[in-house]
Amino acid sequence: MRVEMAGEAQRPDRVSEDYTVMTPEALVLLDGSSSPAAMESGCEHGTAWYARRLGAHLLARLVDRPDRTMAQCLGDAIAETASLHGARCDLAHPNTPAAMVVAVRHHGPVLQYLVLGDSLLVLDRFGTVEVIGDNQPFPAGEALRREVHAMPPGTPERAALHMRYALAVRAARNTGRGPWIAAALPKAADHAQTGSVALAELRSFAALTDGSSRYVERFDLGSWPDAMTLLERQGPAELLRRVREAEAGDASCTRWPRGKARDDATVVYARLR
Repeated sequence: MRVEMAGEAQRPDRVSEDYTVMTPEALVLLDGSSSPAAMESGCEHGTAWYARRLGAHLLARLVDRPDRTMAQCLGDAIAETASLHGARCDLAHPNTPAAMVVAVRHHGPVLQYLVLGDSLLVLDRFGTVEVIGDNQPFPAGEALRREVHAMPPGTPERAALHMRYALAVRAARNTGRGPWIAAALPKAADHAQTGSVALAELRSFAALTDGSSRYVERFDLGSWPDAMTLLERQGPAELLRRVREAEAGDASCTRWPRGKARDDATVVYARLR
């Protein structure tokens, strides 16, 4: 297996809240859930800290406990990470640090996978492309997000609507009334999308945070088969370059309405054959 990775923070002066870690047996990609600067989290550590520790614990579980399912490994990792916070962190706070998760594990003749949140796993089954993830609709949040995107970037009205949207999502997530995400509750892992694919049927796969999946999902620069061909021929760095080029050409977010002009972006591409 040949694996390539490219990642870039939203801005040069910011630490990326994406995190990737891998071994020959398993791979983990996390996208930390960013928050408006004015929103409290109840935690003194921050999102980047959380993503790195959850990623390390999840990888260790995936490699050391092949008897545990992918969802069980994620639940264990969430619990282990929660124990690291300390008494000064309020893990019941709706904005406690959280992350989207993509994980894969080589298990005998199959590749097992888990996806939680809006990061994506793309499987190339010798020309048939399957996209896994972002399967938790939240209609109330989507309606608010459209209102945010309708306002000009940089205006007080847009900032107020964005805060309202962020509060609504955080009040609903991990409650059964909204999306599930890795945060402090191990039971969130039970809501991840899991499955497996025979290695003999798989040509390649890619894991992408939503900052990089903009190539297809937001900017429509190509289809998912196009994206997989690009990753094979020119690599993840070229896909990110094209995403950044599109972002720079629409800094006002008018052609492609979106919450952030730029985002942390990470792509991992693995070629099996």
